[in-house]
Amino acid sequence: MTRPSNDCLLRALLREPTEQTPIWLMRQAGRYLPEYCETRRRAGSFLQLCRNPALACEVTLQPLTRYDLDAAILFSDILTVPDAMGLGLYFTDGEGPRFERPLREEWAIRDLSAPDPWDHLRYVMDAVSEIRRALNNSVPLIGFAGSPYTLACYMVEGASSSDYRHIKRMLYERPDLLHRILSVTADAVSRYLNAQIDSGAQAVMIFDSWGGSLSAAAYREFSLPYLQRIVASLIRERDGERVPSIVFTKGGGLWLESIAATGCDAIGLDWTIDIGEARRRVGHLVALQGNLDPGVLFASPNRVAAEARKVLDSYGLDNTGHVFNLGHGISQFTPPENVTALVGAVHEHSRISGKKRHEMPLAG
Repeated sequence: MTRPSNDCLLRALLREPTEQTPIWLMRQAGRYLPEYCETRRRAGSFLQLCRNPALACEVTLQPLTRYDLDAAILFSDILTVPDAMGLGLYFTDGEGPRFERPLREEWAIRDLSAPDPWDHLRYVMDAVSEIRRALNNSVPLIGFAGSPYTLACYMVEGASSSDYRHIKRMLYERPDLLHRILSVTADAVSRYLNAQIDSGAQAVMIFDSWGGSLSAAAYREFSLPYLQRIVASLIRERDGERVPSIVFTKGGGLWLESIAATGCDAIGLDWTIDIGEARRRVGHLVALQGNLDPGVLFASPNRVAAEARKVLDSYGLDNTGHVFNLGHGISQFTPPENVTALVGAVHEHSRISGKKRHEMPLAG
């Protein structure tokens, strides 16, 4: 596996020098793009879109056709794993994902098992392979999965939740049952991500979207060790090239040192922490990804560019080890032209800043 012609993302994730700060966006293939909406209409539903490798490839490439992005990310959903475990994933308009059989009974939790990704999730691996062929080694392809705790939230609640009352009750009253779910899910996620790497993913990301809903003690018991277990199990090298890993805990700014100690190559940051502070704390250990507030993209293009420059300046003139991204997924209401302004501003300002750094006279 040779590196892509634009390998800026991979170098940044491995804290190697880059000529500019690479940028990609969480949920970059999504409803803010009219071409995505058209493809989804043809697919018939979101799930049918995810399960069709040709259409998943099509929408994965759409943002790269429109924008000068430095990476593609597999189009899929984090809930494919619990769906493959037999929980019955479905989507309802205006309500998001739901499961027909949430995990509430002890017998169901005891019977839970990790699916074979090459069997139950073959359509994802086929999509990864097809996307890699279509990219023709132009930019890297990122694979991903949900974290065990985040997946468990959906698996126990049965849907998204505002108070997490079912999983929090289990966490405090029957932690043994929650640990059982988390252990099986960690095995499933590990196999799933390694299958994506074997199929062609050149970096992988773990989305711990709901880890920030935990107390500090609960995070250390119910999220962090399972993240560490997955990172330790990942394929680190494929065909002579390193395969970097990114861990993103939304709301995890308090625990950066602990996340860095999992062994991941990069930490994703939400917008609630200053990236310069994060760099001072863990930048010697890991690369950092982030962390513009997605709400900035509702403003004017000039304001979008200005806010992007603030993030870059906070990180520092030396852009080594920084992957620019949003602090969470892009909103469906984002004007597409604002993404053009964002990508242009990141590339231009990071190139200029890097040039200024190299032109600085030596002290003394």
